[in-house]
Amino acid sequence: MNARANFIRMQDSTREDWQLIGGEFAHFVKGLPDRVMTHLKLLEGDYGGFPVDRYTHSLQTATRALRDGRDEEYVVCALLHDIGDTLGSFNHPDIAAAIVQPFVSEANHWMVKHHGIFQGHYFFHHLGMDRDMREQFKDHPHYELTAEFCELYDNPAFDPKGETLPISEFEPMLRRLMASPKQSLYKQAMAR
Repeated sequence: MNARANFIRMQDSTREDWQLIGGEFAHFVKGLPDRVMTHLKLLEGDYGGFPVDRYTHSLQTATRALRDGRDEEYVVCALLHDIGDTLGSFNHPDIAAAIVQPFVSEANHWMVKHHGIFQGHYFFHHLGMDRDMREQFKDHPHYELTAEFCELYDNPAFDPKGETLPISEFEPMLRRLMASPKQSLYKQAMAR
């Protein structure tokens, strides 16, 4: 980046400043899939006591969803559902949900955002927690979708011998999904 805006307070910015910034933003967002994959790769080697590292778990979850015929949006959600583990140790689903939100349906966003509570059905009782915590959402329209995601894809994806496709299998899907946000505060400005 060579050209820069001249303001020191946003209130003093001009249309010309924002045209320059918008051009840089358009260029920057093209690298989002690369940054997401780089961040996902940070999970490699991070076992946290689990039978497989978090990267393998993510790939296995996505592999299971892909092999089951799920659409690309769902598969990418499966791939990224735990990407928040590195930065959001106490709220990783919120981090993952924030990353996918502009690009996915409300149902898939809700599934990613709440998968931690639903996954807890399989282990919370070992920690002295309520394994049925997910029941607070029993009347929510995306309850079954999220319960199914955990049962079929997230829960069984800790198998050291399980099929685990490489990231290259999912990269084209991720790139297509992140090429155009479905909802974003900035979507209208980007269309100009």
